[in-house]
Amino acid sequence: MGVPLISSPSFLTLFLFSFMTLCLSPQHALASITRHYKFDIQLQNVTRLCQTKSIVTVNGQFPGPRIVAREGDQLLIKVINHVQNNISIHWHGIRQLRTGWADGPAYVTQCPIQTGHSYVYNFTIVGQRGTLWWHAHISWLRSTVYGPLIILPKLGVPYPFTKPYKAVPIIFGEWWNADPEAVISQALQTGGGPNVSDAYTLNGLPGPLYNCSAKDAFKLKVEAGKTYLLRLINAALNDELFFSIANHTLKVVEADAVYVKPFETHTILIAPGQTTNVLLKTKPSFPNATFFLTARPYVTGLGTFDNSTVAGILEYEFPPNTKTLKMKKLPLFKPNLPALNDTSFATKFNDKLRSLNNAQFPANVPKKVDKRFFFTVGLGTNPCSQHNQTCQGPNGTMFAASINNISFAMPNTALLQSHFSGQSNGVYTPDFPTNPIIPFNYTGVPPNDTMVSNGTKLVVLPFNTSVELVMQDTSILGAESHPLHLHGFNFFVVGQGFGNFDRNKDPAKFNLVDPVERNTVGVPSGGWVAIRFLADNPGVWFMHCHLEIHTSWGLKMAWVVLDGKLPNQKLLPPPADLPKC
Repeated sequence: MGVPLISSPSFLTLFLFSFMTLCLSPQHALASITRHYKFDIQLQNVTRLCQTKSIVTVNGQFPGPRIVAREGDQLLIKVINHVQNNISIHWHGIRQLRTGWADGPAYVTQCPIQTGHSYVYNFTIVGQRGTLWWHAHISWLRSTVYGPLIILPKLGVPYPFTKPYKAVPIIFGEWWNADPEAVISQALQTGGGPNVSDAYTLNGLPGPLYNCSAKDAFKLKVEAGKTYLLRLINAALNDELFFSIANHTLKVVEADAVYVKPFETHTILIAPGQTTNVLLKTKPSFPNATFFLTARPYVTGLGTFDNSTVAGILEYEFPPNTKTLKMKKLPLFKPNLPALNDTSFATKFNDKLRSLNNAQFPANVPKKVDKRFFFTVGLGTNPCSQHNQTCQGPNGTMFAASINNISFAMPNTALLQSHFSGQSNGVYTPDFPTNPIIPFNYTGVPPNDTMVSNGTKLVVLPFNTSVELVMQDTSILGAESHPLHLHGFNFFVVGQGFGNFDRNKDPAKFNLVDPVERNTVGVPSGGWVAIRFLADNPGVWFMHCHLEIHTSWGLKMAWVVLDGKLPNQKLLPPPADLPKC
């Protein structure tokens, strides 16, 4: 697996550097290298569902280019903005140890890159290997600006599972015939829910179950008797997805770029922001059939959703020395996916995810806790901002979303810059509540007052604080699953359950031995999830629901982690080309 040729100078630099690194001496054969990529943000005409429209892309590609690196490599990715929209790119799941300036969320770690400007994202991959991804992190531009970020193990380090014959990224997306920027703009203006997508996609293609899309289908071509590694990435904006391949079993081996205890399943549940690596062992001989691989949503909320199914086709290569049959004449098998609201399957699937926790890949779960937090997450309302008019939210209000009833107001400048320069006054306050200000029966009969408060409040943590965070879904405007993503860290999912979290009883059931380690976790619908992490990465780190509409409505917050005392525990200074607001 090489690095794609993005531009000749970059490739030449990479080649020469790699050559010199590998030729210095035998012991340097495992040395890391610097890899250069160039991302031109540009418009591109793309046709889907028989409609052509201009979309924002990287290098004219949809989905965007694949980034491939090895654990320990340095990445220098120059992003040049040629479109009218402001842009920023997030490297989802990369720890960004001391390099928060390269994390990417607009107005959190950087001001966005404006038209005609550029920025070089400079970071090193430390202690991570597996499947991650990158995407735009401003407004709804990630609907078309996204791609895989694949980290190979260090040279000579094997996978802790069967070495695959080939690895194939499969990235789920959502497609709107309209401009997604217009969709979210209208929703925020009217206070109502956004128009749902027109299709789901596999590697940018909607597939034969949609109108006018029989030829726009992703085809997974395989040989009999081989093992394939499928790198699954959910880049959809607003939907968790079930995924299955007809008449085939999948073996889960990794989640969010962390190895897990392998287990077999016919169906995967994957939330927006999450990645899952599975092994697909093909049939021992040509099966005289083709097979659908399909995905459709797992739905828990009360709002409207895209109730459609995306399909790709698994095709076996014909055995040698046989007369070529026509694929169209072969029978086509379709998988059985769980019901749209099958929370029982979702719970059982998530319960199976456990860290590998062996000598080579230990689960370093924080055993002692320095600071405990209890956050409610859910929907709410704001008063209608249109004078003398009725908004389209509940009872004429505007939809909102919040954590501990605070709907996060994005600042006009970058939080990290304000923190680093010591000029946070007027930008944010360090008083985000540790617990809900007014406790209530979170999953019972909802309170009459659904209004949220609005503000830019942050949590401040000393370096190396051991954190336990319980996130509790609420039934305000209906219980719903929320995939929460924490930037800058992995965390351990030590417990989850339904109903209200019981501080006296539930911690006794926590798994502190081999809990799954991830960067994005679903807060169960009508339930809670408990995570632990060590705040060992100085900077300002965003945490938000990865359902994009909920982020737009304010279901987000940020953590400030202060510098430690040692030089290697301090945030590096900002790069000279950091964008300005």
